[in-house]
Amino acid sequence: MKRYADALLLFVLFGFLLITARAGAQGSKIEIAAGTPEDHDLQAITNEQDAAKKLAMYQDFVQKFSSNPAAVAYGNWQISQAYQTSGDLSKALEYGDKALGGSARNLDILVSQASIAQQAKDNAKLMDYAGKGGEVCNSIGKQPKPDGVSEDDFKRQVEEEKAAAKNSCDFLESAGFNVIASENDPKSRMADIEKYSSAFPESKFQDQVANYAMYSLGQLNDQTRLVAYGEKTLAANPNALATLLLLANFYGDDTKPGSAGKAILYAQKAIEVAKPDAPDADKSRKLSAGVAHTIVGYTYAFKQDKTAAAIPELKTAAVLLKGQDDQQYARALYGLGYAYGKLSKLTEARDVLTEAVKIQSPWQKISEDLLGKVNAARAKGK
Repeated sequence: MKRYADALLLFVLFGFLLITARAGAQGSKIEIAAGTPEDHDLQAITNEQDAAKKLAMYQDFVQKFSSNPAAVAYGNWQISQAYQTSGDLSKALEYGDKALGGSARNLDILVSQASIAQQAKDNAKLMDYAGKGGEVCNSIGKQPKPDGVSEDDFKRQVEEEKAAAKNSCDFLESAGFNVIASENDPKSRMADIEKYSSAFPESKFQDQVANYAMYSLGQLNDQTRLVAYGEKTLAANPNALATLLLLANFYGDDTKPGSAGKAILYAQKAIEVAKPDAPDADKSRKLSAGVAHTIVGYTYAFKQDKTAAAIPELKTAAVLLKGQDDQQYARALYGLGYAYGKLSKLTEARDVLTEAVKIQSPWQKISEDLLGKVNAARAKGK
C-alpha cells in the first residue's frame, strides 16, 4: 500500500486555502518627544508634498539625529515606506531592516517589513519577520507584573496591549502560514514549520500546520519524526482528524510488529471523530470516514488475514466514497474485490472489480489484473 500513500496525504490536505489579513495595530512604540528638535524637523518633513524632497529630508534627518536611536529607527522606517511606494522593494527592505536594528520589537515595523517581503515574493524574509513578530505577540501575555501595580490594573493593561496588537499579530500569523502553504520543497517547508510553531505555539492554524508537517516528513521519508510529530499533535488535540488518518495510513504501511493494530486503532478513532452518519456530517467528514474504513479493511485483508472482517469495512468505505472521491473509491473497490476473491465469492469480486477498472487511478491496472484472474477462476469453475 505504501506506493499509494501520497494520494492519501494529498487527500487529507485538500481544501486548505491561503489566508489573507489586514494589519494595523501597534506593539512597542517609537516615541519622539513633543517640542524637541527631532519633532520640529518631522513636522517640516510631514508638510513637504514632493515625494523626492521628502525622502531626501528623511535621509538628512537620520544623519542629523544619528545619536538618537528612536529618531534613527523612525527615519529609516519612513525611508523604507517611501521606497516601497516608489516600487524599489530591495531598498525598502534594506531601510526597514535598519529601522528594526533600532526598534527590533516594534510590531508596526515588522508588519511593514512583512508586507514588503510579501510584495517582493521573498518568503524567507517574510517568515523571518512573521517569526519575530510572533515572539513579540506571545511576550505580551507573559510579561512580569511591575511592582506597585495591582493585579486588576495589570490584567487590564495586558488585555489592552493584546487588543492593540491583535491586527498586527493576526496579520503576521496568517502571513507565516501562507509561506508554509505555498512552499513546494518539503525540507524548506519543514524548516518554516519549525520556525512558525515556535513563534505561534497556539496558532489558529495549528491543525493545518501539523498536517503540513506530517506531509512534509512523509515526503522526506523521515518516519521517526513523522510519528513523533503526529503523536505530539494528538496529545494536544486527540480529535485531530487529518493526523489520525495520516498515522493510521502510516502504520497500515509499516511492517513492524504491532503496527497493524495501531493502524486499526487510529482509523477507528478517525471514524468516531468524523461521525459520518450524523445529520450535520459534511463531505469532508464523510470522505475522512470512508478513507478510515478503507484503512481498517486493508489492514484486516492484507496484514492480519481477517478477510471476512475486511468486507463490511470496505463495503462501508465504498458507499461513503462513491461519487465523492474517485481515487479513494477505486482503492476501496480493489480491496473489496481482493477480499471477495480470496473467499471465493467470485461473482461479487467480478462486480466490484468491473467497477474499479472504469476509474482512472493507481488501482486501475492492478484491478484489471485481478479481474482477469477472477474471470479465469469463474470460467474454470463452470
